[in-house]
Amino acid sequence: MNADVLEKLKILAESAKYDVSCSSSGTVRSNQKGALGNTVGGWGICHSFAEDGRCISLLKIMLTNHCIYDCAYCINRRSNDLRRATFSVTELVELTMEFYRRNYIEGLFLSSGVVRNPDYTMERLVRVAKDLRQVHRFNGYIHLKSIPGASRELVNEAGLYADRLSVNIEIPNEESLKHLAPEKDFKSVFQPMKYIQQGVLESSEERKKYRYAPRFAPAGQSTQMIVGATPETDKDILRLSSVLYQRPTMKRVYYSGYVSVNTYDKRLPALKQPPLVRENRLYQADWLLRFYQFKVDEIVNDAYPDLDLEVDPKLSWALRHPEQFPVDVNKADYELLLRVPGIGVKSAKLIITSRRYGKLGSYQLKKIGIVMKKAQYFITCNELTVRTVNEMTPQTVRKLLVPSGKKNLDDRQLLLNFVDE
Repeated sequence: MNADVLEKLKILAESAKYDVSCSSSGTVRSNQKGALGNTVGGWGICHSFAEDGRCISLLKIMLTNHCIYDCAYCINRRSNDLRRATFSVTELVELTMEFYRRNYIEGLFLSSGVVRNPDYTMERLVRVAKDLRQVHRFNGYIHLKSIPGASRELVNEAGLYADRLSVNIEIPNEESLKHLAPEKDFKSVFQPMKYIQQGVLESSEERKKYRYAPRFAPAGQSTQMIVGATPETDKDILRLSSVLYQRPTMKRVYYSGYVSVNTYDKRLPALKQPPLVRENRLYQADWLLRFYQFKVDEIVNDAYPDLDLEVDPKLSWALRHPEQFPVDVNKADYELLLRVPGIGVKSAKLIITSRRYGKLGSYQLKKIGIVMKKAQYFITCNELTVRTVNEMTPQTVRKLLVPSGKKNLDDRQLLLNFVDE
């Protein structure tokens, strides 16, 4: 690798680090004769993480950090005085192949600032993916960030080479988006999303008729929203996420705690650190929407527009609805078991299976993997003598689960507590 490419790599990898939507799960590409690489199925190919916890297993890079837009929340905004760089298509393709051969990466996550216009930039992104697939026979994972405002023809071509396409919403409210990024609007964001959805669905129908018809973005699409840069509540964010998940091709919505990269811009809040706890609670609520059969209005509503930062969303819901408990684990159906704090999807299924062979007690529940520290206040079963939330009060249970007098610690730091012997 020559010095010029290495310098570009340093600059553009740094510029790309704020995009968190780089999960690579959801697609399988088996090794083929004459092709290089494969994509591991199941939960994806992510193996290593940066110091801030973000996945960096892919070559996460920008084609360029030059940009014609001046979005207030973006480090690469036009008015910022920072080092700029641009890869040529050939340089980026060769860099990806070199890293792959050295076993540094298992795929590519490629985004870009917008140069000249959306179609010009999108065409260059497509050329990178096309050269990797057709010239170098690269069979690893490719995630392309579709450029807002790009034409349907380019989005359709991108879907033939990329495993996943994504378009970042960034700001969950159009009025707030206009305030921070006057040159953007929701139409330019949602139109490419529509193109991707149509491409995936058309490809699915075509493959039913023709076995070897080309796949279109087989891992679907994803998006990202910035949390904390604008006054939207968690209710606003989760309602938009819920609408997006109703689309058959939307696989993930990512939440990125706002990082104060442009402190001089008075339109932005002056945060000392990113709202990482809020970000984590949104991911937990997102999980409830996707896997636990919760509705948005059950998690957040007009009375509780923001998530409780002290406890997870499921526990918060349970404490607000003590009338739903206690749940008899030996009789309750699967949907009701999912509502119990401390019981997950896998453990709920194990309860349904295990109780066919006998009554379950606290010992069996612990063996199954139930988090009894939480669940004991919301369930009844054989040999469980702990008072439930109805026999006490939600406030009492909350105090038991959230000890008072907790020191104000930096939530970003992992603590190791050593016990003196």
